[in-house]
Amino acid sequence: MRDSPSFNLIEQPWIRVHRLDGRVDEVSIMGLFESAHESRAIVGEVPTQTFAILRVLLAILHRAVEGPRDTSEWHGLWCAHGLPTGAIAEYLETFRERFDLLHPRTPFYQVADLRTAKDEVFGLERLIADVPSGEPYFTTRLKSGLERLSFAEAARWLVNCQAFDPSGIKSGAVGDPRVQKGKGYPIGTGWAGRLGGVFAEGGTLRETLLLNLIADESDYVRFCDADLPAWERLPDTELADETGMRPLGPLDLYTWQSRRIRLSTDSSGVSGVLIANGDRIERQNRHSIEPMCAWRRSEGQEKRLKGGPVYMPLTHDPERLVWRGLSALLPNVTGQKMHMDSAHTLPPAVLEWIGKLRVEGCLPDDYSVRIRLIAMAYVSKETKTSEIVDDALSLSVSLMEEASVELGAVAVGAVEDADQGARALGNLAANLAEAAGDKGTGARSHAREAAFSALDRPFREWLSALSPHGDPIDARGVWQKVARRIVLELGRGLLEQSGPASWIGREVRGRHVSSAAADLWFRREVARAFELAAQPEKGGVAA
Repeated sequence: MRDSPSFNLIEQPWIRVHRLDGRVDEVSIMGLFESAHESRAIVGEVPTQTFAILRVLLAILHRAVEGPRDTSEWHGLWCAHGLPTGAIAEYLETFRERFDLLHPRTPFYQVADLRTAKDEVFGLERLIADVPSGEPYFTTRLKSGLERLSFAEAARWLVNCQAFDPSGIKSGAVGDPRVQKGKGYPIGTGWAGRLGGVFAEGGTLRETLLLNLIADESDYVRFCDADLPAWERLPDTELADETGMRPLGPLDLYTWQSRRIRLSTDSSGVSGVLIANGDRIERQNRHSIEPMCAWRRSEGQEKRLKGGPVYMPLTHDPERLVWRGLSALLPNVTGQKMHMDSAHTLPPAVLEWIGKLRVEGCLPDDYSVRIRLIAMAYVSKETKTSEIVDDALSLSVSLMEEASVELGAVAVGAVEDADQGARALGNLAANLAEAAGDKGTGARSHAREAAFSALDRPFREWLSALSPHGDPIDARGVWQKVARRIVLELGRGLLEQSGPASWIGREVRGRHVSSAAADLWFRREVARAFELAAQPEKGGVAA
């Protein structure tokens, strides 16, 4: 029994969870698994912590249950009251020392003897993602919050850092041959920082863990015996893995050590940190082993690499509502398997897996999941964090079945309806501006954004109610009626705000543009965009 300080993440509370009764608690790894059926979700100081910690827990659960091997074993886990805590506890005990944040030789997610030539230790702002580099006045933290962290909070930020640390020059670790003049030159962000993160949330944290627990015998993700999480590998040193043989599978990626880190600690907490470069990783063609991201085919990378196809992670645009990219998330839209070469985009494998669970009867027809999207946005060549994307959509699991092509087409068609309506409103705003003597470019973009903003909540509500039990065409007609009303109301507001100059109008590119003409053109566009809204419902008349 060693006398050195210890903070073992298996038994010490450090993960924040939102309980079903509304409370927020801190729990240990084992405590989380034991009470997952009583918790709603993982919460963190920032949403990226939720994504990074979930991936650590999935790696633990996958190894503890040895799979599951197939959907039958998965269904057994789903039907149980709680998670298999006996197997989880036995597995964690095997690697107990590797989960000690303060272990003298193998501290969790760190290198014990990491140092620079000058034995430097730096401030905690290098570890904490919500402290913008060079812009401390924009942080929500007080200065005292940067001077010291509790072991629990430091553990959360440590996991987040390995997953989402920005690129840029890092401290030069002694013994790392890549270091030049005491500096570690950029190797890119942490692996999760390169993804448009996607995962499924159930009604409880237990359901969330199981929904994202993909079986070994899956058609969508490649597992292998050598695919191991970081704590099952030899302890890291300052040397990075430069063999090019890894990553080997999802568990490797869930716990990828993008950095070499050492926390500076004393008996009461963490006061500093040293962060150096870790294992380099390329983005392209990881779709067979990274299930929590959609993928896009890159012609530019195919030309650069002189081969193909090449798929890159499909990231989330902070400026774009997530449902506008719905087609890339639904397996039944592309109709393509991952091994086929012609798909422009590939859906997240975790959503394909959930669709398979529905097809095989492991999930009921009416079961809905919340698709959560989390990502970090960077600026300045990915050297600084900019903002965090955190959005969600509630979907019926039927929308994730590859065979439900018609249902997926209706959902994506509804997004196209919104695009058409927003375009019509943008054209109206531009025409009104030109009628008043303005070029109208700013007016167009502002009106489009206003349309998407107004359509956002109604679309989410409509999408959450979309199911295979109704007529898909009728469902799209319902959406078009809602969307048309909203777009027409916004257009009426723009017309009421237009002044006398717009009423009189002027010649623009060979035609007379006025508020009356703009209104006529707008209504024609809206009618074309929402044709189904004008059709009578079954047994009724046109709306």
